[in-house]
Amino acid sequence: MGVTVVLVEPEGPVNIGMVARTMKNFGFSRLVLVNPNLAEESYSYAVHAKDVLENAIILESFEEAVSLFDLTVGTTGKPGRRFIPYRAPLMPWELSKVLKGYPGEVGIFFGRESRGLTNEELNAMDITVTIPTSEAYPVMNLAQAVAVILYELSKERPEPPDESLKPATPEEKEVLVKTWADLLNVLDYPKDRKRREIFIKLFRKSLGKAFLYGREVHTLIGPLRRAVKKLEECEC
Repeated sequence: MGVTVVLVEPEGPVNIGMVARTMKNFGFSRLVLVNPNLAEESYSYAVHAKDVLENAIILESFEEAVSLFDLTVGTTGKPGRRFIPYRAPLMPWELSKVLKGYPGEVGIFFGRESRGLTNEELNAMDITVTIPTSEAYPVMNLAQAVAVILYELSKERPEPPDESLKPATPEEKEVLVKTWADLLNVLDYPKDRKRREIFIKLFRKSLGKAFLYGREVHTLIGPLRRAVKKLEECEC
């Protein structure tokens, strides 16, 4: 799924920069601007996401933007007197499920800060989405709205595996058990061998119940081995 953020006639230069920054926060880079009020401030507020603005496609009409995509999604406030959709808008988390695995190009359209997308523009969309907000103050800032939508979409994208966060293997856990046993043996504790075996079994059982990462197991093995070595040196 290729997702592009489309800002239709954004009025605030600062908001344009903040949207670019938000996009980069969530790993999105494709931006289309329709008749934007782009200014130097936009680049200043983009901070480390200036490249998103520099690579943005700037168009003159809404229709041109729509023609770029296989599927269009329009954002709207709560349906009411101003906009009665042909079908109920999706919630952001529902949208992420609908788009999961979609093979085509998707454009997510955000309207003007002052009045959003027009009814005509919304009716031209394939899907509409709304963000549930408080009745006390239902209007969101443009960059905030983009953040909510992109956050939900980013949750559906698989993250590259972090090699340092692999679960510990049974073999790694067994090395930790053996190191624990070595420590008990060098301490000669408990004196009763049968009780010592029980201690080792309890330790193994506790490890079996615990969810440990491989790096955590190796972190525990290190100081235990060092303690065993120091104690053996003292005995000599």
